[in-house]
Amino acid sequence: MSEKLDEAALERIAEAAAEVVNCIRVLEKSGSNLVAEALGGREFVEYNHYPPDDVYDPETHAQYYFHAHPQTRGEWNDYGHFHTFLRPRGMPSSVRPIAVNEANSKDGENDALCHLIAISMSREGRPVRLFTTNRWVTAEAWYAGEDVIAMLDRFVVDLSRPSWPLNRWLSAMFVLFQEDIKELVMQRDEAVTEWRRAHPDRDVFEDRELEVTSGKTIDLDRRLFEIRESLNLEA
Repeated sequence: MSEKLDEAALERIAEAAAEVVNCIRVLEKSGSNLVAEALGGREFVEYNHYPPDDVYDPETHAQYYFHAHPQTRGEWNDYGHFHTFLRPRGMPSSVRPIAVNEANSKDGENDALCHLIAISMSREGRPVRLFTTNRWVTAEAWYAGEDVIAMLDRFVVDLSRPSWPLNRWLSAMFVLFQEDIKELVMQRDEAVTEWRRAHPDRDVFEDRELEVTSGKTIDLDRRLFEIRESLNLEA
């Protein structure tokens, strides 16, 4: 945990931690988990979105889906991951994309969505890694790192479908791991800049050789311990 966080910020993070733990607890008590809630009993097929039409909150304009890739990505293999987004109507009014793909440029004023972070999950339904991706991976528009960071507090999914605990868990993860997400977003921009410098003849945002732009393993139990230690709480 960052020593720069004041007590109010730490208490907000502690509340998010409690939310994360309780959502996982109540699902496991009910014989489910976060991944199972996203799948909704459907057959798990690589690349398919779960749920099929994504989850979109029309009030906050936050969006997400869960899916998986074939196990051919080496160190980036995982059981599956959540991709999270914010659409323009949920963004600060001053924000504009740096690069927009063809689909986003045609489809309307709310379609130049921004990918925020991906969360890798274990087979048991626990979060194990955070990572960012290149533009082509999710067909997003591309926003500067500082603008992406300004969007993080706006990712809230306040819906009962497909799962109220899943939506609350995902929203709380943005608070619990916000400092980590900020670092990864800035590392994403650094990776893109370095790749462009090394490959000046390529469109960096469309280069299939650059897929994952930053990532880090996360440990939920460790984060909970750090929070308790920062707030001088007994174990």
